[in-house]
Amino acid sequence: MNAESAPATAARGGPGPAAALRRAAVPAGVLTSVVAAFVYVGAVDPNEPGHYPVCPLLRLTGVYCPGCGGLRSAHAFVHGDLLTALQDNALAAVGYPVFAVLWAVWVIRAVRGRPLRVDPRPVHLWSLGALLLVFTVVRNLPFGGWLHP
Repeated sequence: MNAESAPATAARGGPGPAAALRRAAVPAGVLTSVVAAFVYVGAVDPNEPGHYPVCPLLRLTGVYCPGCGGLRSAHAFVHGDLLTALQDNALAAVGYPVFAVLWAVWVIRAVRGRPLRVDPRPVHLWSLGALLLVFTVVRNLPFGGWLHP
C-alpha cells in the first residue's frame, strides 16, 4: 500500500485505531444503553410497589409470562445475588452472560472490520420458541412453583 492510498483506506474504515474506534461505536452504544438500564434497575428496586408497571398478562390472567420477574432478576444480578436472580427469572439470569459473550464477539469482529452475522436456522428459532413455551408452561403449573418470580 502506498502513502497516497492510506488516507483513502482509513477513511473507508480500513486499518488504524481511529477506524477501529468508529467501527466499535455501535456496540459501545448498545453496551452503554444496557448498562444504563441495569444501573437504573439496580437503583430503583422493582420489589417496591409503584416503581414499575405490573405485567399486563399477569394482572389480567394470573399467568406468569416468560418475562415476569425479569426486573427483579436484573436487580438481584446487579447486587450480586445470583441465586435470587435465578429464582426471580431463570431465563433472564442465564441470558445476561449469553448477552455478554455475544456482545464481546460483536465488538471483536467490529474492531477487526468483520460484520457480525447472526443467521439462525429455523431449527434454532423453533428451539428458542419451544424453550420459552416450556418455561412459561412449567412456571405456571403447580410443580413449577420454584420458577415463580
